[in-house]
Amino acid sequence: MLDAFIEPGVLVRHPARPDWGLGQVQSVDGRRVTVNFEEAGKQVLDAEVVDLVYVGPDPREDGRGV
Repeated sequence: MLDAFIEPGVLVRHPARPDWGLGQVQSVDGRRVTVNFEEAGKQVLDAEVVDLVYVGPDPREDGRGV
């Protein structure tokens, strides 16, 4: 099941692939989640198969709408 916090811009980790590093969600299309990982690049994952671990919002966003 897709976590409600998994949306474009948030940071996540793949629980089975810690070597991929931190990832930023690029898009969510139904069960398909595209994530750009530090060490593995862009990956398209099935949210029904992989439970991404929510890390938080993109730290470059400070909420001031800059």
